[in-house]
Amino acid sequence: MMSYLTRGSAMALVLSCTAHGALADVAAQDVWTDWQGYLSAAGYQITASESMTGGTLTVSDLSMALQLPEDQGTVSILLDQLQFAENGDGTVNVVMPPQMPITFDVTDGEEDVTAVIGLTQSGAAMVVSGAPDDMTYAYTSANIGVRMDSLTVDGDSMPPEALRMTMALNNVISSTHMRLSDMRSYEQSMTATSLTYDLAFDDPESEDAATFRGDLQKLGFAGSGSVPLEMDASDLPRMLDSGFGFDGRFTYASGTGNMSGTGDGEQFAMRTASQGGVLSVAMDAAHLAYEVSQNQSDITMETAELPFPIAIAMQKMAFALNMPIAKSDAQQPFAFGLTIADFTMPEQLWGIFDPGAILPRDPATIIVDLSGKLKLLADLLDPAIAETIESSDTPPGELHALTINALRVLAAGAELTGTGDFTFDNTDMESFDGIPAPAGTAKLKLVGANGLIDKLIQMGVMSDGDATGARMMMGMMAVPGGAPDTLNSTIEINDQGHILANGQRLK
Repeated sequence: MMSYLTRGSAMALVLSCTAHGALADVAAQDVWTDWQGYLSAAGYQITASESMTGGTLTVSDLSMALQLPEDQGTVSILLDQLQFAENGDGTVNVVMPPQMPITFDVTDGEEDVTAVIGLTQSGAAMVVSGAPDDMTYAYTSANIGVRMDSLTVDGDSMPPEALRMTMALNNVISSTHMRLSDMRSYEQSMTATSLTYDLAFDDPESEDAATFRGDLQKLGFAGSGSVPLEMDASDLPRMLDSGFGFDGRFTYASGTGNMSGTGDGEQFAMRTASQGGVLSVAMDAAHLAYEVSQNQSDITMETAELPFPIAIAMQKMAFALNMPIAKSDAQQPFAFGLTIADFTMPEQLWGIFDPGAILPRDPATIIVDLSGKLKLLADLLDPAIAETIESSDTPPGELHALTINALRVLAAGAELTGTGDFTFDNTDMESFDGIPAPAGTAKLKLVGANGLIDKLIQMGVMSDGDATGARMMMGMMAVPGGAPDTLNSTIEINDQGHILANGQRLK
């Protein structure tokens, strides 16, 4: 059931953006003609009646239907009336109805689901200016809303409590600049004072039920992209080869969320809060990039398995990935980043494995920042690539270079930091047992390791024999630093395949 909720919400938002700021022109008929061309190229089947009175074109009984990929169903949008009114000064007002129903007919091979989602707007205005091939759209709305109006599964109407969904975007201001040549390119910006959501489901065939409520404050978006004049929305690889691409960045100043419900017969609850964050996505035929970050995150969870709530906090949580996706004979750059900064958890949770409070409760941090170069031997978006990987021991790419820009692990009173730079010889798969032979140097620093070992012995987690072995290994790999309980290590792998630690050969 939740899969339909996710699909419906995501598609409604996409269609909302399309309806509110994607296309227009300086003459009424030209506007409507361009809309039809754009929507038809995206895969919509369009039917409507047209009438022209003065400088106003009225489009009535508008129906737009889109076939979902892999025969999973259709999406249809029905509008009673849409108007394009020429202002006489080279601009056009686009007048949209306050309510726009969107119908999803979806099948996953097991269930046929029909959902009707109502898209509403109040205090909305759209003014289009510019030239036919270079247009700017200014849109404002006091409120854009999305709600679940009805849900039918295998012909049976579900009660309202089976799935509830309401979302609202408030005080929206957006601007879209679109140019038309051999491609359709655009730059867009948007601000909104808040986004609120209230989602709930109650599975009639089980005891599973949950509610999700929350908000985001002071939202912003900036993005750009290009869209082919002719495309098949169900064939992403072909769209990318034709020039489709986008780069968008969402930001918000703060947010809260509350979730509660019952799963597998047990109750649960979770509350979240953050002081802002970022979500950015970029994609074209050559690469894919993600960035997600959140500041000052606080999460409280309650489950039937624990008699107390679990409250964790992080000063920052971030993930970033930038990677090639297209086959190429040349090496292509990639990057990966992970940050969990100043992580804390409650004393009750510490007490489960450290009741004597032997370990320090200082905040923990993990930072990984990597970059390098890959050579892809296949297009990662090729539908056949997954089957090829499963049926073959040959990986879809080759690693040629890896740089450790930053490494930091801080926990339980010990800290590991380091940097490194390596290259890989993919013609030598024997020297290191099936992986490309590396060559390069890493510099590491370990602080507080002996003190942590002493505490683990005191807790009974580590025996004296294990501790002796660990200290011997550290003595082989590292040398004492200038400060107490500090170890430094320079690990080198040369082009002969030798491994050296601080100049001492280990292999």
